Amino acid sequence: MKENGFRNQIQRKGKRNKPLSECQQRRNQRIAKTRARVEHVFGAIDQMGGKLLRTIGQARANFAMTMMAACYNLKRLVYFRKVGIEAF
Repeated sequence: MKENGFRNQIQRKGKRNKPLSECQQRRNQRIAKTRARVEHVFGAIDQMGGKLLRTIGQARANFAMTMMAACYNLKRLVYFRKVGIEAF
C-alpha cells in the first residue's frame, strides 16, 4: 500500500485486559472523523431509498443516483442556511 501512496486507515481495537494506548486512541479518533463524515452521506442516501434501484438500463440508474445525490446536497444546503452557515 505504501508503494502506491496509500495509508492504512483501519482502526485499532482493544482486547480484554489490554486497552488501547493513548496514541492508538488519537489515531482512531483521527480516522473516525473522516469516516463518519463519509458514512453519514451514505446513511442519508439509504434513508431516501437506498442504492438499490429498480430501473431498466444504466442511463436510468445513473439518473436516479444523480437525483438522489442532488436531493442530498439540497437538503444540506437548506440545513446550512437554517443554521446560518455560509455555504458559498
